[in-house]
Amino acid sequence: MNTIINFLFAAVKNGAPLLLGTTGEIITEKSGSLNLGVEGIMALGAFAGYYAGYKTGSLIMAILAAFLVGALAGLIFAFLTVTLQANQNVTGLTLTIFGSGVALFFGEILIKQRPKLSAALNALLSGTEIPLLSKIPVIGRILFSQNILVYLAIIIAVLAGIYLKYTRLGLKVRAVGENPAAADASGIKVALTRYVNAMLGGGICGIGGAYLALINGRGDWDNNSVSGQGWISVALVIFARWSPFGALLGSLVFGAFYVFQIRVNDIVATFPFLGFLSKIPNAFYSMLPFVITALVLVISSVQKKKVGVQPSSCGINYYREDR
Repeated sequence: MNTIINFLFAAVKNGAPLLLGTTGEIITEKSGSLNLGVEGIMALGAFAGYYAGYKTGSLIMAILAAFLVGALAGLIFAFLTVTLQANQNVTGLTLTIFGSGVALFFGEILIKQRPKLSAALNALLSGTEIPLLSKIPVIGRILFSQNILVYLAIIIAVLAGIYLKYTRLGLKVRAVGENPAAADASGIKVALTRYVNAMLGGGICGIGGAYLALINGRGDWDNNSVSGQGWISVALVIFARWSPFGALLGSLVFGAFYVFQIRVNDIVATFPFLGFLSKIPNAFYSMLPFVITALVLVISSVQKKKVGVQPSSCGINYYREDR
């Protein structure tokens, strides 16, 4: 039983950065913008968050720095695609290359300083038990004994779901994503809506990058902290059917795939009948999240459900004079 609980605990922990990246991209896509630059934005957020945490010793400053850098990247994306009408796919890919390159460049400089997060900040990031709730059998350990950034990721996803589905502003965002011409005719400012949500989504993705640098690095800076998780976040948007609530489940599933490759021997020791799993090369488990991502894309592409589909204008620039 302890093996299962520890596995699920680690799955939630490893799924949190994917939850942030997916939630940020959902907000962006709901407004009609397809930003494929999540990988680059998370890389920028990872560096900004770690550097701010390293210099100030403050978790709040680290989160704020990551959010602002991510929002700035979202602003650049919005300026190029909304104002200058650049191709969204090309712009997103360019942002990935640019963001990853900038983070790598400054990361190499940072490594020479032999950075290490303060003991106080590491202690804050190690885990925070929620009183009473953490004492609940099984669930208490899995959900309420996590680090503070896991709680933040869940709160952000829930608030994003409420924002998009149950608020007047969210209704305007969805209207712009589905039919910007009709939204414009009804008085909704299409360009402003896309700008704001591209920045908001980028900021949340930036926090996801900071999570990877602060938590997974265990106090040290790692230039490969993001390592493809931005791309998986983009695919998880489809898995979640463009819903932050669905992203909660999707991030847990994909977090479990990451943990599985690390804890396969523990699982085999607990369940001997699964002994064949230990004979499979570890490289297979490393590629498993990406294989599942590809399968999600294929399965989703052949489905023709009307509920939970990509916004109609997602990836398509809106030029007002074409109305």
